[in-house]
Amino acid sequence: MPEREEFIPTRASLLQRLKNWEDQASWEDFFNAYWKIIYGLARHTGLSDAEAQDVVQETMATVARQMPGFNYNPALGSFKTWLMNQTRWRIVDQFRKRGPLPSAASAAGDSSTAADPIAQLIDPASENANTYWENEWQRNLYDAAVANVRRKADPGKYQIFDFLMKKEWPAEKVASFFKISVDQVYVDKHRISEMIKAEVKRLEKGAS
Repeated sequence: MPEREEFIPTRASLLQRLKNWEDQASWEDFFNAYWKIIYGLARHTGLSDAEAQDVVQETMATVARQMPGFNYNPALGSFKTWLMNQTRWRIVDQFRKRGPLPSAASAAGDSSTAADPIAQLIDPASENANTYWENEWQRNLYDAAVANVRRKADPGKYQIFDFLMKKEWPAEKVASFFKISVDQVYVDKHRISEMIKAEVKRLEKGAS
C-alpha cells in the first residue's frame, strides 16, 4: 500500500481525488487539514460551539456536493479564498437561523432599516475576519510543514530542534543532553529551520 501523501498535499491532486466520494482517505485528509480553520472563523465571528460545528459540517457537505463538477483553476482565484467564501456563507446561514434581531434604528421606529442579525455581529467578510483567516491559514501551513519535516528529517536532529524550540531548553542543556557541542546544536537547529521554511514555501504553492 503506497504511503499517504503529506498533510495538506497539493490542492490540484487532492481536489481531483475528492471527486471520488468513496475515497475516504482523501476526504479524511481534507477534513483534518481544514476543519480547525473553518471552526475557528465561525467562533471568531460570534457563533456558539454547536453553531460552529454545524458550519464545519455544512461547509464540508457543500464542498462534497460541488466536487463532481468542480474544476480547480488557480488563475481564476485562490483555493484559500474559495474555501473562505464557502465558510463565510455557512456562517451567514447560522446567523440567519437565529432569526431577526432588532437593530438600533428599528428599535427607534425606523422602518427603513431591516432587522438583520448579521448587522449586529462581526461581518464574516470584514477585514477582521479576513485577517483571522489569513493568520490561521499560515499557522496551519506552518504546522503542516513541521509535521512533514518531522517525518522526513533525521530523528536525532529533529529532536534537538524540538528541545530548543518547543521545550525551550537552553542550547547548553541540549548539548549536554545529546553529548554534542553547542555549535553543533545551532547547526542542527538551522538545518531543520531551513527545511521547514522550504516546506512552507512548497505547501504555499499548492494550497494558496
